[in-house]
Amino acid sequence: MDRAEVEQRVRSVLTARGKMPIDVSQLDATASLYDAGMTSHSTAKVMLGLEDQFDLEFPDELLERSVFDRITTIVDAIEKLLIDS
Repeated sequence: MDRAEVEQRVRSVLTARGKMPIDVSQLDATASLYDAGMTSHSTAKVMLGLEDQFDLEFPDELLERSVFDRITTIVDAIEKLLIDS
């Protein structure tokens, strides 16, 4: 799976579970998701959705606000987890 596909799937989960007041498909990948309206509660839903979407589990060391702040940091974390699995 290439980076573009991972990003597209992350955006899909963000759209479905992030409950954000903006169109995630139009959001720059480096923009802050929290500044765009994502809440701590929706972060948990997004994390669970990503685990389902990619059939992986985020380890404790990746359960940081900074990991879920931007699409690029989410994609980086998922790529690392997919490589390590």
